[in-house]
Amino acid sequence: MLAVLLLGQFMALLDVTIVNVAVPTIGADLHASGASLQLVVGGYTVTYAMLLITGARLGDLYGRRRMYLWGAGVFTVTSLVCGIAPDSVLLIGARLVQGAGAAVMVPQIISVIQMRFEGAARATALSAYGVVLSVGALAGLVLGGVLVNADLLGASWRPVFLVNVPLGALLMALIPRLVPADAPRGTRRLDAAGLAIAVPAVSLVVFPLVLGHETGWPAWTYLCVAAGVALAGIFVLVERNVAAGGGDPLLDLAVLRAPAIAPGISALTCMQIAYGGFMFTLAIHLQSGLGDGALRAGSTFAPVAAVFGLVGFYWRRLPQRLHHLLSPAGLVLCVLAYLGIAAGFHDGTQDGPLLWAALVVCGIGMGLTLSPLLAQSLLRVPPAKAADASGVLTTTMQLGQVIGVAAFGTLYFSLATPFPPHSLAQAHSSAHAMSSAAVCMAVLSAVGALFAIALSRNVRRAGMG
Repeated sequence: MLAVLLLGQFMALLDVTIVNVAVPTIGADLHASGASLQLVVGGYTVTYAMLLITGARLGDLYGRRRMYLWGAGVFTVTSLVCGIAPDSVLLIGARLVQGAGAAVMVPQIISVIQMRFEGAARATALSAYGVVLSVGALAGLVLGGVLVNADLLGASWRPVFLVNVPLGALLMALIPRLVPADAPRGTRRLDAAGLAIAVPAVSLVVFPLVLGHETGWPAWTYLCVAAGVALAGIFVLVERNVAAGGGDPLLDLAVLRAPAIAPGISALTCMQIAYGGFMFTLAIHLQSGLGDGALRAGSTFAPVAAVFGLVGFYWRRLPQRLHHLLSPAGLVLCVLAYLGIAAGFHDGTQDGPLLWAALVVCGIGMGLTLSPLLAQSLLRVPPAKAADASGVLTTTMQLGQVIGVAAFGTLYFSLATPFPPHSLAQAHSSAHAMSSAAVCMAVLSAVGALFAIALSRNVRRAGMG
């Protein structure tokens, strides 16, 4: 049963990162614009983030196993559609639906682990779950490079999506056999009104950021962003009314009153925006700017992902008296790493010790930041609100990555002047864009470090109390 649960988590996580190194090849094959490529990467994460809380409640209403099976089915079918898509429009649409399938599938996994495992078995299962979270990110980057480089049957980038089809078919066959059926509990209701406002609010902010550069920032882009911000305000009012009426709001604003949540969310947002932008822009620069193949580009990410996973898994072994300092220290390391990456690519050709050291430091910084940040943000949340607070943090993580892809992708494409492919001029132009983006990532991480310091003070007070 645990293997079946972890396979679903692995597939969903794989598709967050596997596409990054395939993006330039997809763009060349489908003649896709920079905005389209941003939507191929970010579209999956938008729907994944927006529907995670709803997916958890669907499992509560209709049964965990049933919704796990339905989510896996949608994910598998849309992976097939992505793999055979003849143009970028269908690919983007399939990625949006694929994210929805993942959002229904993933929340059931941790819920079933909590329900079906007890004592030492639960601790072992959660440790294995953590390993999959770490390995999935690394596997996506490396596997994406391997599959694109292999060009299986002349399929180019398409196997990065088609690899999910046999895995998904296996998963769907095993779920009814190995995951026990559970009776719907129906303790949490769907917030249809909140969801109907939240999705267009996020879309109206994200999509103009993606499309603005290529369309010359016409008036409608600013109007859309303003409308999205206005809808966000309406969303807050609607959620307050739902909670006051005894309903189950999509976002329980009461959890934001916990002392550690606000600085925790702020620091997490800064980290994830920088992280999402880093993954996207570096993949573009390595392949489109420097002419690296997909395999080499994927291998470049390996030190970051490997160290990120190892540090994120083992940080609790550090002395407990230092735990409240880990998130600020991690974000400071991210600042240094992004500045090192900016310097490493400054002349358009360098691929030496400075760059590799910066990538390792980046992984250490992220590993020291993310897991402690999530744990400490929940420190003073009442137990009755823990599930709502976890949902808010998880959604923040995913939306932060989407905004990072949109914002830093737009910055990169604005600064990278088109030149003949793989020319020295192209390398220098792309390097300038990458370096500028990395400096902005460093600034954003520094802002996050300030919020992490505020969180650290909260944690220290709680410990002293």
